[in-house]
Amino acid sequence: MPGMSTFSRTDSARAEGLRRMRLMALSLLVFAAGVFLGTLHRSDPWTFVHAMAEAAMVGAIADWFAVTALFRHPLGLPIPHTAIIPTRKLALGRSLEEFVTENFLVESVVRERVATAAVSERVGGWLSEPQHARRVVEEMAGLLRTGLSNLRDEEVAALLESEILPRLISEPLSGVSGRLLEDVVSERAHTALVDLALEEVHRWLGHNQATVVRVLGTRAPWWTPLWVDDRVTARVYVELVAWVDDIRSDPDHEARRAFDAVLRQLGHDLQHDEALMERAERLKVRVLTQPRVLVSALAVWNVVRTALLSTLADPESSLRERGITRLTEFGAQMVSNEEVRKRIDGYATDAAAFFVTRYGDELSTIITMTIDRWDGDEAARRIELHVGRDLQFIRINGTIVGGLAGLIIYTVGRLL
Repeated sequence: MPGMSTFSRTDSARAEGLRRMRLMALSLLVFAAGVFLGTLHRSDPWTFVHAMAEAAMVGAIADWFAVTALFRHPLGLPIPHTAIIPTRKLALGRSLEEFVTENFLVESVVRERVATAAVSERVGGWLSEPQHARRVVEEMAGLLRTGLSNLRDEEVAALLESEILPRLISEPLSGVSGRLLEDVVSERAHTALVDLALEEVHRWLGHNQATVVRVLGTRAPWWTPLWVDDRVTARVYVELVAWVDDIRSDPDHEARRAFDAVLRQLGHDLQHDEALMERAERLKVRVLTQPRVLVSALAVWNVVRTALLSTLADPESSLRERGITRLTEFGAQMVSNEEVRKRIDGYATDAAAFFVTRYGDELSTIITMTIDRWDGDEAARRIELHVGRDLQFIRINGTIVGGLAGLIIYTVGRLL
């Protein structure tokens, strides 16, 4: 039978449990039959036991028939309304699908369940333990490494060449660049970069006096004496170093203000000066259509990917340690900060509700599709494997309850 030729370890355990319960139910029936035969033609008080055993057999056989009729024809006889699951598996699958959809995959039910599940508090408590945060980081690092390792240069090149670069070429960027530049200058976000550049220029000038003097000397007139050139270039070098140092030390230096004014004007012109905007767009197109752009972009990508792979592979890397620290702190914040908990629980509730509303019907069809792929006998075998053990209690209870009912009826009849 398809799909049932091999059992998993769990299926084997279920089958063994079902076999034991069947044996127990059958043993009760055999015991009742033995008592019935042993008390045949006996006088009181054995007549009461005989009646009880007779009713117990009737109850056991009736419930055996009821349980068996769900999964197969009892004794192989094609009795009407038996083998219900094999013959009506599609209808049962649709009924089960409707039941799950109407009672479980409902937005109100999901919202209520997620809202009362204290998702943020549980997740936060779990993440606040460093070993758990480390495990999350390790899993994420493994996934990222796998993804980066499987991403080939040809795929990245195709993405850049067919999607990213054409989009950048066709999309006007001068206006966006101008607004971004204005915002950078207004927020003083470029100050640190300017400070760094001035620091590096000052350091380089201090260590390369001979180079600077030689370059300046090449610009001297041919008719000036050499000693004059030396004194002039030396003086220019001293003034240049002093000027750079003044700019570096004074955040409100005139040169800084002039540079900011140039950047601010450039940002404005990139948004409003048609001629400059057109030149900027032409420059962008010329640059992005150069073959070397794609090669350079791939080279940068490979450098970044190699660095990331190396960092992700190192269990003691600073990136991993920072990730563990941030996750642990975030978990502790979720536990202690009620506002954060409410916000995250709201996100979780909305996400679950959206998923159920958008994909609930498709999700529930998995039940029907799965059952539809089984043949009738396979469906009966699978379902019986999961619920058959519990159904054997019906046979056991039928035997006991039937016997007690028979004893009561026989007693009442004798009294009357």
